[in-house]
Amino acid sequence: MTIAVTGATGQLGRLVIESLKRKLTGEPIVALVRSPEKASDLGVEARAFDYAQPETLAPALAGVDTLLLISSSEVGQREPQHRNVIEAAKAAGIKRIVYTSLLHADRSPISLGEEHRATEALLASSGIATTLLRNGWYTENYTASIPAALENGAFVGSAGEGRLSLATRADYAEAAAVVLTSGGHEGKTYELAGDDAVTLADLAAEISRQTGRDIPYRDLPQADYAAILRQVGLPDGFAEGLAAWDVDASKGALFDDGHQLSKLIGRSTTSLADAVRAQFAAQG
Repeated sequence: MTIAVTGATGQLGRLVIESLKRKLTGEPIVALVRSPEKASDLGVEARAFDYAQPETLAPALAGVDTLLLISSSEVGQREPQHRNVIEAAKAAGIKRIVYTSLLHADRSPISLGEEHRATEALLASSGIATTLLRNGWYTENYTASIPAALENGAFVGSAGEGRLSLATRADYAEAAAVVLTSGGHEGKTYELAGDDAVTLADLAAEISRQTGRDIPYRDLPQADYAAILRQVGLPDGFAEGLAAWDVDASKGALFDDGHQLSKLIGRSTTSLADAVRAQFAAQG
């Protein structure tokens, strides 16, 4: 069985490749990437693959049995890009597609859900056996802001007291590798999220505990938070999106207590304390 992973040089894709290498002994793994030369450190075969260039897709899928379609990073272009990949997969005779969607994509108020719902519909009508991995938010989406919080003396956001069922990229990558390398997942949808729901106030308290400093959480109106994100250099559309998604989270959009992620990976998801500790270690 040959497994291919799209976006294999991305933050999630790299972790999936590493997890697959630990689980497989001798079975081929293919990294599908825009620039194969950037994948040389992955230690697997790399093939040129660009969602936006349909002519590159079917040839790169030759001989592949199972495809992990990691959703495109180009918000607003995901539906046509994913359509290109699915059509190429059909032409190449792919037997199974595993797709990284959004937590509760069928009913999520988060604006990102629209493109995921469209992709899920394309997969349903493709005739290819499909597994949906509806991933919740990465803990790193928030821990990446720790340096700014330390610099400014507060962790800011617009999530209010919303409970966030966060898990690390490594947790989600391991779940993808489990599904890719084992049977019985065809036709299933997994709502994947962390075991322990936390608030951003909990995150601020953990930062405070590990640094010995008082770093409070400061909840801001959506417009104010978006303005701060623009001030630190984020593009307007992305800043507005992040602030809006935080507001959605304040209303429960990123909460799930089904524990399907920990059941898949056979262990508890990474704790908030460990995720914060890892961020500090990465900062040096």
